[in-house]
Amino acid sequence: MTTVDVVIPVYNEEQDLPRNIPVLYHFLQSEAFPYRWRIVIADNASTDSTPAVARRLSDELPGVEYLRIDRKGRGIALKTAWGQSQADVVSYMDVDLSTDLAAFPALVRAVAEGGYHLATGTRLARGAQVRRSLKREVLSRGYVALLKLALQVRFSDAQCGFKAARTAAFKALLPLLRNDNWFFDTELLVIAERAGYRIAEVPVRWEEDHDSRVKVLRTVAEDVRGIVRLMRERPWLSAPPPSP
Repeated sequence: MTTVDVVIPVYNEEQDLPRNIPVLYHFLQSEAFPYRWRIVIADNASTDSTPAVARRLSDELPGVEYLRIDRKGRGIALKTAWGQSQADVVSYMDVDLSTDLAAFPALVRAVAEGGYHLATGTRLARGAQVRRSLKREVLSRGYVALLKLALQVRFSDAQCGFKAARTAAFKALLPLLRNDNWFFDTELLVIAERAGYRIAEVPVRWEEDHDSRVKVLRTVAEDVRGIVRLMRERPWLSAPPPSP
């Protein structure tokens, strides 16, 4: 049976962890998710009681594990957790569960059974249902337009925190991934698509978390720097060819 690691990157999430990890746990136990799974709470340098809460959850819920990374950044958390995974498929979602879990089986199925190397949730394609502020909507659409203009990519949503990949495909691309923060998602998708890896897009139902840790202006600046770097370096030219 296909094995799946479900990674939850967290930074100072002492409130959302005890509320949402049990929700995810019971969903994965249901008939809706027909794969063997493990939840990995990837704590990237939290300074609140997140470590204690995560360790308690790992003690109470079989199949939940805690991983401490002593550097802050979602990218480094995912590169560490996915990079050391022995599962067939690696995946991640945000701890706030902004993305409806109903789309998760389809996300994993695209990689496990559908012939894709990666799968990403999209809030901007037909079939998606989104509730968020006009500001976030404009920024998201503008960002995708910039990516398509600058890097000639086809995917519709780079930043949705809801992704899966064949573990072998991710590890093949890992040496080319330089960003340790929010731009990690974009960098992974751009390099993969430009190198010929097959990417599935799964429309999702998504609701904005008003307690999000994302600092919008700082993230925008990081994204622009990342796009310029990718345009200059074109790392996909050094990517290993995708497997069948």
